[in-house]
Amino acid sequence: MARIGNKQITREKLLDQGVAMLMEHGYHGTGLQDLLSSVQVPKGSFYNYFSSKEEFGAEVVQHYIEPFIRQLGDYLSRPELDALSAMKRYFCDLIAELERRQFKGGCLLGNLIGEIGDTNETCMAALRDAFHRYRDKYTEGLARAQAEGTIRADLSAELMADLLADGLQGALLRMKVEQSVRPLEVCLSHLLDDYFKPKSD
Repeated sequence: MARIGNKQITREKLLDQGVAMLMEHGYHGTGLQDLLSSVQVPKGSFYNYFSSKEEFGAEVVQHYIEPFIRQLGDYLSRPELDALSAMKRYFCDLIAELERRQFKGGCLLGNLIGEIGDTNETCMAALRDAFHRYRDKYTEGLARAQAEGTIRADLSAELMADLLADGLQGALLRMKVEQSVRPLEVCLSHLLDDYFKPKSD
């Protein structure tokens, strides 16, 4: 059992480092030997943990998105916050972290979608799944906000979640060019504080 536990710990370290390296170097720029040496795993042992680089990339994608989904869920579960306020607090913290990192990285999902395109179906399937899971968490929050009367009810929560997810992906790319979180702030303000607000009679 100790061996199983140690193997899982090493696997987690490889995934953590995989997120960092794919963010910095991209999928094609991340070498397996560099990955292994960075976490002090013996050379040639990669396939003890993953069947291929493609499977590793797919696992990294899921490993990357999970904390974002969990953190948004944590905000939405706070009893003192309505759903819209919870989402705004979540995005505020996300923007603060991007500023702290000096706008580096952006979003791994968007980065890999742009780099890989349709050339790697294993990774693309993982990217679709991760994007949909994250978008579905937006849908959950927006549906609650509709029930609470803080956003408009004439559009579906699913449609608004798609608009939010798509808008933020574009804003994240522009953030990297502009070296500023302003595109994110503008996108969120236009959607959450304007377009998504209840329509007046």
